[in-house]
Amino acid sequence: MSLRARINTPEANNGQVEESHLVATYRAKLLEEIDLAEMSALAAAERRQRLERVLGHIISREGPVLSTHERAHLIRRVVDEALGLGILEPLLEDASVSEIMVNGPDHIYVERAGRIEQLPMRFASNEQLMQTIERIVSTVNRRVDEANPMVDARLPSGERVNVIIPPLSLTGPILTIRRFPRAYTLRELLAFGSLDEQMALLLASLVRARFNVIVSGGTGTGKTTLLNAMSGLVPDGERIVTIEDSAELQLQQPHVITLESRPANVEGKGQVTIRDLVRNSLRMRPDRIIVGEVRGGETLDMLQAMSTGHDGSLATVHANSAEDALLRLQTLGSMSEVEIPFEAIHDQINSAVDCIVQLTRHADGSRKVTEIALVDSHGREDYRLVTACRFEARPLASDGVVYGEFRYHPVPRRVADRLYLKNENLPPAFGVADDENELAMRRTE
Repeated sequence: MSLRARINTPEANNGQVEESHLVATYRAKLLEEIDLAEMSALAAAERRQRLERVLGHIISREGPVLSTHERAHLIRRVVDEALGLGILEPLLEDASVSEIMVNGPDHIYVERAGRIEQLPMRFASNEQLMQTIERIVSTVNRRVDEANPMVDARLPSGERVNVIIPPLSLTGPILTIRRFPRAYTLRELLAFGSLDEQMALLLASLVRARFNVIVSGGTGTGKTTLLNAMSGLVPDGERIVTIEDSAELQLQQPHVITLESRPANVEGKGQVTIRDLVRNSLRMRPDRIIVGEVRGGETLDMLQAMSTGHDGSLATVHANSAEDALLRLQTLGSMSEVEIPFEAIHDQINSAVDCIVQLTRHADGSRKVTEIALVDSHGREDYRLVTACRFEARPLASDGVVYGEFRYHPVPRRVADRLYLKNENLPPAFGVADDENELAMRRTE
């Protein structure tokens, strides 16, 4: 087999083994010739350049004759193994990859444009995969072993990393890397077809009028992306506190405080939860609080903040529909250590939440706002949601693309009045429903 085949055809297992052996051989030679103390003093870019230069001399001196492409590929692979994350390094530089999923050494998947695909590459062994995992977690001062078989962390470059290894994983070490999402504006999401002009205008009016909005959806539906886009509509003069497990929001306003939770250290100490941060944020004189995701007892604190002077706050929650989102918030609120009746949490939600924005990822990988629902219930009334607009999908087309249309409905009079008092316009597609019977009929549809 030619060297080109050994390097460039990872589809063949024997080719992969030979390539891994070649990379390991030259990595060892490279480490023999460099001064590690001197290298550690260099900046990352200089370090890579120095290693590439030294490795080029080694290959010229000892290696076989290579074409320009083969030589560049081999140098890249060896330096990636020495400095970076080996075969994962090119994936981290590929802007089209939104998620990297490693299921043991033999199966590597990526998500592109909402679709998952398996890649024709593999790690040489469990040991090589574990070395890569240990290199990743060491950058955030964490460790992974049998005593600590799970790690959830964020890399300095922003990617979210989850690791789970044997004995908890029966398929070998599992590594999931979620790429740091680019901040999109509502205008860009509109161009992608995630929502339409009238929906974007309504969301903009709701944010500027300080409605409390919950963005709901399943995993990977684009909740954080939409939350970030909506946060861009907050006026510059307001003090905003963002709270996240892994800081992904990229607000452009001048007065933003970014808080991030912290897991416990290896001794089980030092944990700072989302709830701790929400409670602390109330002492920071915020105009608005934005929580990346509520998933526990912090929900109760968030609801209290929304209903006690922090109007215009935003948060996301995992739920499959707008109705489910309200029930999920009620369940999460009850997870607080504060003993509070279920009915009282129900009342808090009715007084705190103004709007639910539901997101769905469709079969073609597209992510769309499928419903904007306004909360029209008060106090101890049963939850009442009024759909302002909804995306109605057609059956999957022969080209595999989901088509459909956005439909609009009148909003309750009190919503229109509240927008008017904040000097905000209701987009013309919606109109106002003065007839309570009309709303009641729509609630039962």
